[in-house]
Amino acid sequence: MSGKSQSKARFSTRMPNGEYLSMTVWPGKSDPTAEVLTVQVRRPSDQGWETVARLAVYRTAEGVYSQLPERPPPSAAAAKHEPTNLA
Repeated sequence: MSGKSQSKARFSTRMPNGEYLSMTVWPGKSDPTAEVLTVQVRRPSDQGWETVARLAVYRTAEGVYSQLPERPPPSAAAAKHEPTNLA
């Protein structure tokens, strides 16, 4: 079994300005009957994909919803995964 979670559902659409709006439903980590819903607006940039806005909501098995705190964006160096040439 892989350590990476697989989404339950994923939807996306391209907006008129070229950005993408997506919604993904993930199983809960500690409670597989719970769900995490993420909504993102992303756009292509020189370094790959840039997240413009993100909203994450946790839904318990009982149907109680709560907004999750914002995740800090990954550093550009970590996101790129390319070695740096110092020569």
